[in-house]
Amino acid sequence: MNAKRPDLAKLTSPEKDALIRDLWRQVAAGQSEARVLRRRLGIAEEASEKGESALLEKLREAAPRRPIEPPAGLAVKLGRGLRLWQSPVVMGTVAILCAAFAIDGGIGIWQQRALQQQRQARLLLEHEARSSLYVELTRIVQEADGKSYRMTMAMQNIDAARPLYIMLNAVGIYVQTGMTWQQVPSRPVGEASTGVIKLTDAYSYDVLFTPEVTGWAELIPGYMHVRIQADMLISRSAQPGNDIVERRTPFYVYLKPHGANDAEIKASGKMPGTPPVFIPMPPH
Repeated sequence: MNAKRPDLAKLTSPEKDALIRDLWRQVAAGQSEARVLRRRLGIAEEASEKGESALLEKLREAAPRRPIEPPAGLAVKLGRGLRLWQSPVVMGTVAILCAAFAIDGGIGIWQQRALQQQRQARLLLEHEARSSLYVELTRIVQEADGKSYRMTMAMQNIDAARPLYIMLNAVGIYVQTGMTWQQVPSRPVGEASTGVIKLTDAYSYDVLFTPEVTGWAELIPGYMHVRIQADMLISRSAQPGNDIVERRTPFYVYLKPHGANDAEIKASGKMPGTPPVFIPMPPH
């Protein structure tokens, strides 16, 4: 039922005031009721949301999970790898390879030791070729042909208990002309020209040479400056293999030419007596 609206024109001032206060009370009561309803509605919505979340969580936990398994191909490969090392063929191949590496390493070590022993033996032989073998130029005389000379070389084995086997090469004879050395013809005499000499004690041999040179250097008045080079191959074995070394022994002399004037040489060089055919010099 709708309340009958009062006629405002017939109301007195006190009645109008009372009516206004009554309307305010009704409005305030309505607003209060609306707030209560909104609060109740909000709680219900929140509870509804929480209920839905809890329900979803329970559904997730209750759902079955698929187990994580390795790929089938990987499992097969791993299995093959383990079975591969159990194969006799593979094990035999590995054993052969290991043996081959071991043999190669052993051969390398043996070769290194052999080379080291060869180097040591060679160094020892080189030392003996210089310390145990004494080589000396003993004399030079003029030949009767008026142009040649005969030279005598002497060798001695200091350690006579251990023979040396020596092959003599051609002795080189050089005459200084200006600032250079000019080689002159030379040849060995007798058995020194062929074969190998077994030296146990002492041995000497002769060499003929003809220094027909013009414009030779005159370091000492009236004498030629001559270099004599004796080369030889030396071993401790009669049939050497790698145990062979080379020795080169140089000698330097002043040589008086054929037909030289001894009186002039003696006067210019202030020599007592007859000037010798050759004057030895230290190596230089």
